Amino acid sequence: MRNVRLRLSSRQRAWFVATLVGAVLIVAVGMLCEPDREHLTARDFTPEMSIKQIAPKLGVTGRALARELGLPLEAPKKKPLAKLGVSQGQLDHATVHLLSHRPTMLKYYVFAALTLFGLVFLTRLGRPDGADISQRRTWYPRTPYLLTLVVAVAVCGFALGKSPNPMEGCVKFFKALVGLYPSVTAKAGAFVFFVALGIIGNKLICGWACPFGAMQELVYSLPILRSLKRRKLPFWLSNTIRGALLIVMLLLLFGIVGGRKGFVVYHSLNPFNLFDFDFDKWLIPVTIIASLVLSLFVYRPFCYLICPFGFLSWVAERVSLARVRIDLAKCTKCGACVTACPSDAAKGMVEGKLFSADCTSCARCLNVCPHDLIRYGFASASPGGGLDQDQQPRDGHQVRD
Repeated sequence: MRNVRLRLSSRQRAWFVATLVGAVLIVAVGMLCEPDREHLTARDFTPEMSIKQIAPKLGVTGRALARELGLPLEAPKKKPLAKLGVSQGQLDHATVHLLSHRPTMLKYYVFAALTLFGLVFLTRLGRPDGADISQRRTWYPRTPYLLTLVVAVAVCGFALGKSPNPMEGCVKFFKALVGLYPSVTAKAGAFVFFVALGIIGNKLICGWACPFGAMQELVYSLPILRSLKRRKLPFWLSNTIRGALLIVMLLLLFGIVGGRKGFVVYHSLNPFNLFDFDFDKWLIPVTIIASLVLSLFVYRPFCYLICPFGFLSWVAERVSLARVRIDLAKCTKCGACVTACPSDAAKGMVEGKLFSADCTSCARCLNVCPHDLIRYGFASASPGGGLDQDQQPRDGHQVRD
């Protein structure tokens, strides 16, 4: 890091300091705005209480609590749970799970701070001002990225717990539409927040701030099994699986299939439970272990194969403001960026595909082009020395982003 700082221009140093100050202020505001919450435990609830008495304290609807207890969604809400056949053990299990989903508002601010740092690093700091192409191998050093990932795992994961996170932000929105949360607006707001962070900088929330995404990235970055990492999972296959799983979840959740609303496939596949050490379903530790083991040689397997937010944010990538941009008219198709990219994203960009694979803004491709035809930035910042707002360079060359 020392040599990198020495190469930065005075303007870039100002950007660096301002970004750190901005990130600290965002987190500080989050800490000040964090509401005091009633400390609840499973033992605060007994089967002599009714669903109507318990559900509001857990921040869910009566239908959601009924589902957690294994009762029909329309089960009587005023009758004591004991008369509905619910034991203390069943109630404890349900309340512990629901309490683990109570989000800390501070985490939203930390997500925003990490995304801000990633955006500024990629657009302003990673490439020193005036750097010659002969120095390109020193651009976008990995250390700042890896340190950010460690912070994401430590703070957004283990320190602040599993909720909120991008995956749950997506799933809870659909659950609210079924009536499992008292406010659709609140869950829609959380979902929009995560999507917005993904649009401001191309999937930066996934690539730089999501704790389980960060954990997979760190495992993949280990300098082992390099020969296996050259083989990439075909995107058409992974995206088909991921999209199909989302459709199945919606069909079951809304009762279109199965005839009973409220079933959520992802509850048994939620790796974020790791951060609360909650392994109540046997598929959860299997999902976590399998994802991390596969991450040794497959890039972010959970993100590309399962995560519903990964699928929806892939669609939202089409309107991302800041992203990787390649000057296709001057591209010689040498394959350097395709080889450096851990997914099929760069390949799709070079081939001019509108819906290429997810790009998580990992920066691996930004210093490998021998002709300096790749940039990360907004519409006005691109390879070849400047684009207008229509993304067309003055000499008419086409740019793919």
